[in-house]
Amino acid sequence: MQANLESLGTLERRLSVAVPLAEIDREIDTRLKRLSRTVKMDGFRPGKVPLKVVAQQYGPQIRQEVLGEAIQRTFGEAVREQNLRVAGYPRFEPKPLNEGASEFEYSATFEIYPDVHVGDIASSSITRPQLSVSEGEIDRTLEVMRKQRATYEPVQRGAENADRVTMSYRGTIDGTEFAGGKAENQAIVLGEGRLLADFESQLQGMKAGDAKTFELHFPDDYHGKDVAGKTATFELNVSEVAMPRLPEIDGEFAKSLGVVEGDVTKMRAEIQGNLEREVKTRLKSRVKEQVMQALLDATQVEVPKALVESEIERLRNFARQDLAARGVPVKDDTPLPADMFEKQAQRRVNLGLILAELVKAHQLQAKPEQVRHTVEEQAQSYENPQEVVRWYYQSPERLREIESMVLEDNVVDWALRTARVEDKPIAFDELMGNKQ
Repeated sequence: MQANLESLGTLERRLSVAVPLAEIDREIDTRLKRLSRTVKMDGFRPGKVPLKVVAQQYGPQIRQEVLGEAIQRTFGEAVREQNLRVAGYPRFEPKPLNEGASEFEYSATFEIYPDVHVGDIASSSITRPQLSVSEGEIDRTLEVMRKQRATYEPVQRGAENADRVTMSYRGTIDGTEFAGGKAENQAIVLGEGRLLADFESQLQGMKAGDAKTFELHFPDDYHGKDVAGKTATFELNVSEVAMPRLPEIDGEFAKSLGVVEGDVTKMRAEIQGNLEREVKTRLKSRVKEQVMQALLDATQVEVPKALVESEIERLRNFARQDLAARGVPVKDDTPLPADMFEKQAQRRVNLGLILAELVKAHQLQAKPEQVRHTVEEQAQSYENPQEVVRWYYQSPERLREIESMVLEDNVVDWALRTARVEDKPIAFDELMGNKQ
């Protein structure tokens, strides 16, 4: 075998390989002879089919198999000899076999992984948010849970915030109905912001049986492009106004949250534990995002196109699955434009290359005891933690996900020892995304 390597760019390479045709022919002959001992063909006894007949029938197929295997084998050998790290899948181009040729030749065009030199983040600033769960957060969480379990009682007064209003409406623009402008017996809770503020304000003070007509101007940036920036006339009828009745925080309420004994103190402890786990996860996420951005800002990497394209396809498939899970039908042949995912794919591949180099340089691999601790920590939010632990350890794929999490945590810990870090309190609402 002879191999010649060319550089077509910073990362692109072309490998030209020549394999003695005698090797190919010997392997084809060996396989045909082996096949002739077992092949069944009309007019011949098993094992007695002449080799020429077998070659006529199966020769082209076997030749393609042998050539394909020769390409894979010799490409692998050439890559190892040249000490190349191939990124993505090569593009193989066999050359036509001319009569009298002594060699089978092909070329393989591919990209290699770049040399990554991680930049210095010693001068990078990372804010580490600080928050402890207080009794106030537990009380507010309980209040949200009460509202989620509210029952509604019809009233004859005008509608107020937190009331559930059942209504029917019909909207027209220049006398013509438009998509989404009509509803029958739709129920909404005032104050939740599910309707345009100008529409919801019209419901304030209305009683069961009231009707009105009003005009509404849709914002220029409204998501419904057909009506954005236009003024519609709505006919509105209210059939019911109902006020909320919140459950008492007692034993029955505790049982409704899964605390079998109905122990309110235990219920609060469980809510506190859940909040603390959620807060810890969000705090870690905020720090990790800053660390990853600092690494990206400090490190210049030329990313192999093949890896970006592969990541785009992975993200595209994930998006299809997510849409299907939400009940949005997407046909397999419906194109999701690559540019929807390109920026995210570029970032993920870039980070992957940087993290791989960091892990190798600073021995930040996930240790078995770290993986075990993380699995047990994840399992604590379930009713039977030991069953969840066993579930993780039954699947190498699930364990690899945990290993990736641990590896990222190790990178973050390294970064926090390297960069400039400032601890800063953060409000609960800000961390949980409850206010802009």
